[in-house]
Amino acid sequence: MPRRNDINTILIIGSGPIIIGQACEFDYSGTQACKSLKEEGYRVVLINSNPATIMTDPMMADAVYLKPLTTRSIKEICAIENVDAVLPTMGGQTALNLARDLHHAGFWEKNNIKIIGVDIDAIDITEDRQQFRDLMERIDVGQCRSFVAKSLLDAKEIVLKLGGFPLIIRPSFTMGGMGGGIIWNEEQFERKVLRGLELSPIHEILLEESIIGWKEFELELLRDDHDNVVIICGIENFDPMGVHTGDSVTVAPAQTLTDKQFQLLRDAAIRMMRSIGTFAGGCNVQFAMEPGTDRLVAIEINPRVSRSSALASKATGYPIAKVASKLAVGYTLDELKNQITGTTSACFEPAIDYVVVKVPRFNFEKFPGVDEELGTQMKAVGEVMAIGRNFAEALNKAWQGMEIGRAGLGADGYEVLDRKHVRERLLKPYWDRSLQIRNAFKLGASIEEIHDVTYVDPWFLQQIRYMVSIENRLEGQTLESLGRDELFEAKQAGFSDKQIAWLLSQSATPVTEDQVREKRKSMGMLPSFKLVDTCAAEFPAQTPYYYSAYEGENESEISDRKKIMILGSGPNRIGQGIEFDYSCTHAVLAAKEMGYETIMVNCNPETVSTDFDVADKLYFEPVFWERVLDIFEHEKPEGVILQVGGQTALKLAKHFQRSGIRIFGTSYDMMDLAEDRGKFSELLVQCDIPFPRYGIASDVASALEQAEIVGYPVLIRPSYVLGGQGMRIAVKPEELTEYVEDLLKTHPENVFLIDHYLDHAIEVDFDSIHDGETLHVSGIMQHIEPAGVHSGDSTAVLPPYSLSDEVIATMKDYQNRIAKAMHVVGFINVQYAIKDEVVYVLEANPRATRTIPFIAKATGRPESAIGVKVMLGARLSEFDLSSKLKHYAIKEPVFPFDKFPEVKKELGPEMKSTGETIYFMEDFEDEHFRKPYEFKNLYLSR
Repeated sequence: MPRRNDINTILIIGSGPIIIGQACEFDYSGTQACKSLKEEGYRVVLINSNPATIMTDPMMADAVYLKPLTTRSIKEICAIENVDAVLPTMGGQTALNLARDLHHAGFWEKNNIKIIGVDIDAIDITEDRQQFRDLMERIDVGQCRSFVAKSLLDAKEIVLKLGGFPLIIRPSFTMGGMGGGIIWNEEQFERKVLRGLELSPIHEILLEESIIGWKEFELELLRDDHDNVVIICGIENFDPMGVHTGDSVTVAPAQTLTDKQFQLLRDAAIRMMRSIGTFAGGCNVQFAMEPGTDRLVAIEINPRVSRSSALASKATGYPIAKVASKLAVGYTLDELKNQITGTTSACFEPAIDYVVVKVPRFNFEKFPGVDEELGTQMKAVGEVMAIGRNFAEALNKAWQGMEIGRAGLGADGYEVLDRKHVRERLLKPYWDRSLQIRNAFKLGASIEEIHDVTYVDPWFLQQIRYMVSIENRLEGQTLESLGRDELFEAKQAGFSDKQIAWLLSQSATPVTEDQVREKRKSMGMLPSFKLVDTCAAEFPAQTPYYYSAYEGENESEISDRKKIMILGSGPNRIGQGIEFDYSCTHAVLAAKEMGYETIMVNCNPETVSTDFDVADKLYFEPVFWERVLDIFEHEKPEGVILQVGGQTALKLAKHFQRSGIRIFGTSYDMMDLAEDRGKFSELLVQCDIPFPRYGIASDVASALEQAEIVGYPVLIRPSYVLGGQGMRIAVKPEELTEYVEDLLKTHPENVFLIDHYLDHAIEVDFDSIHDGETLHVSGIMQHIEPAGVHSGDSTAVLPPYSLSDEVIATMKDYQNRIAKAMHVVGFINVQYAIKDEVVYVLEANPRATRTIPFIAKATGRPESAIGVKVMLGARLSEFDLSSKLKHYAIKEPVFPFDKFPEVKKELGPEMKSTGETIYFMEDFEDEHFRKPYEFKNLYLSR
C-alpha cells in the first residue's frame, strides 16, 4: 500500500522539557519521525519548547516552532502552516494529552486535520482506568482486581472491597507514574489518595490489589494498516512488580520465560493492540506474571513510542519510531526495508544473540531528605544500556557506564560488607539492589534467603552468585599465579581490569589496572567487536553498530580513512543532560563535514548520538577508560574530541594525555588548570582579573581557617564536578563544618576551595569560541536569580537586560584575556558575578556547556558545529556569525520537585533542574520575565 497522498503537511508535537518520566528518548523518536516523513516528501512542521533537542534544529523540519506546548500554540501553528495531519505519538504523554484535548474540543475535525499514528479513542481507553478495565474483560485478558475512585469516600469503600492494605494507586492520565505508588497502611492512605486525585487531570484514581513480587514484562509492538503485527522486543524487569519500569534494571531478551509463557504474552499483547483501535503505529504493553504459574495480568498499554521503545530500538537495532512514522502514513510492514541489513523486510521480527541490560541512574544526593525507596512513581533521571554475550557481562558493563565511580558490580573497594546494612537495603527496593544482592552473597547468604526478601527471580540471583564465585577465586590469586583460564572467564563475565586488579590485591602485593591490562595483552586476550544486526547474523549487516565481547571473531573492519573518536556524555543526570548529547551529535556531523570518519562511543539508549545512522561507526560501550582504550587501539584514530561530552569525557583526559593520545582543541593541561581552582586563580592574577577572595582546604580544620581569612558567607567548591555537585554556602562555622564533613564522604581525595560568597551579586554566563587568535561571542546570558543559585537552575536572559555597556565591555575583555592565556581552541565558558559595577570571574570551562544549544536556537547559529570545526582547524573567519535574535530569549528551568514532595523547594549552588524551555519575548512586561523576576529571591537557600 503506497504512502498517503491526501495529506501534505504533517504536524509533529514534541514532548517539551526533560522531566523525570519523559526524557530525551522523545528527542530520539521525534528526530527519527522528522527524518522518516521528510524522506517521503511530506512537509514537516514541528512544535517543541525544548531548545536542547536535535529535533528542533532547522534542518530537521520544514518549519520549527520553539513555542510553549499548549493548545493555543498548536491552533496558531495549524492556521499558519495549513496542516493536514498531526502525529502525536512521538512526544510522550504531553503530546497525547494535547491531541486528546483538541479532539474533544472539536478542533481537528473542524479544521479537517487527520490524526495519524493513533486513534484518539485508544488514548481515552488506555488512560482512563475504568475503560481499560472494561476492555480487558471483553477481550479476556487478565487483570488485577481494582476499582476506580473519584473521591476520598469512594477510595475508603474500595479498601474494604479489596480486603485492606497494601494497595496500588494509579492516577488517570499522568506520566512516569506521577502520583502513583504503594499504599502500605492507613497512615499513608488519605495523603496519597488526595494527591493522586489532585494530580490526575480528570481527578480519578485506580486502586488495585497489590501484586508486589510478581514478575514484570514489556513488549514493543508495531502494526500496519493491513493489521500485520510484529513484536520488536520482549523486555524483562530484574526488579519484581512494585517498582516503576523506568526505575528497574531491565533485560532483553526476557530471560526467565518458557516458550509457552512468551506465547501467552505475545498473544495477549496482540489482542490488546488490536482492541484499542485500527491505527497503524507503535505500542508498548506491560504485563505481570505470577511466579510459578502462568497467571498473567495486564498492567497498561501505551499507544505511542515510549522510553522502552528507545531502549528496544537500541537493543535490537530496529528503528521503531522511524518505522512507526512510515506506517502512520500508509505503508505496510512488508513494503519497508530493514535499514541495518538492507535486504530483509521490516516484517521480520528482530532476533538477538546477545544480552542487553539497562540500569537506571538516580540523583538522590541532590535532594536532601528525599525518600530513596523505589515504587510505582518513577524517580530515575537517566539510564545506561550495556550489551554482552551473557547477563553477567552486560550487568558489569552497565555499572561501569553509570559514572558513579564504580568499576563494575562491586569488587572495586567501595562497599562496606555490613550484614545489618545489606539486609536493610534488601528489605525494600532501592536503586542499588543488584549491588546489595552481590554483597549478600559475599556475606554467605543463599539464593533462597535473598529471594525470600527481594522476590527477584532465582535465575538472576544465580547469575550474580556466579559473578561472586569468580571474585572469590580471584581473591586467592596473585598476578603471577593467575592463569589464562581464570582471567578469560572473568573477562567474559564483564569484569574490568580495575576490578581484577583490586581482587588480586586482596591477598598479595597491590596490583594496578595497567599491570592486569599488560598481562592479558601478553596472552593475546583482546576484546572482539560484534555487530548489532537485528537478525543474529543470519543476514549480512550494512550498518556499523558494535559492542565488545571476549568471544568469537572480530566483526569491526578497519578502514584506511582519517578517523576521529568522539566520547559521548553517558547517562542523563542532573547537571549533565540532553544539552551535552546535542553537542556530541553535532560534533559527529561537523567532523564528517571536515572529512573524518567518525567513531562515537556512548552508552545512553535515549539519545540521538547513539542512533546507528548518526556516526560512521557506533560503539555502544561504557565511557569507561578500559573500554574506550580498547576501541581506540582497535580503530587507531588520529585523536579524540573531549570538549562536548561534559565531565564524562573530561575525566578521561588525563588518561589520554598519559597514553600520548592527541586531544583535539584545548590542551589537557589547560583543562586541568580550569578544574583546579587554585591554579586557575593564579592565572587570573597573572591576567589582572578580579575574583572573589578564596582559600584552599582539604579538611575541616583548614576549611575553618580559610573561612576566617576570606570572610563569611563562604562557598565550598570542589574540583572536577558538574552541576555544582557538593557546592554549598555556609554563613557560620557550624554550617561549614557540617558541609565539609558531608563533602569529604563523597569526595575524599578532593582538594576544595573556600570562596568568599558575593551575596546580592548579578551572575552572568558568557559562552564563546576561540580559534587561537580570535574570540567569537556566542552569547552573554544574565541570570534573573542572584549569584548563589546554580546557573543551570537560573532563569537566564539573552542578551543581558540590565547590565551597563561598561560591564559588558569589561566581560568581553576578560573573556579574551582568559581564552588567550589558556590557549583555548574551541569552546570557552566563563561565569561572572557583578557587584557594585565590579566584574568578578567565578570559573571558566574550556568545553561546550549546557547553554550552547539554547544560544544556538536563540541566535540561529550552529554554535556546536562551529566550535568543533574550530577544534579541527577551521578559522572563525570562515563562518557566518550573524545573529537572527530580534529581541530577547529566556531560558526557563524545569524542576522535579513534584516527584519528591517531601523535599523543600530550595535552590542554591548545587543544580537541581532536569530540563529547560526557551521562550522569545519582546519586552520585560512579558509574564515569562516578570514572574521569575518577582520571585527571584524566594527559593535561594544555602
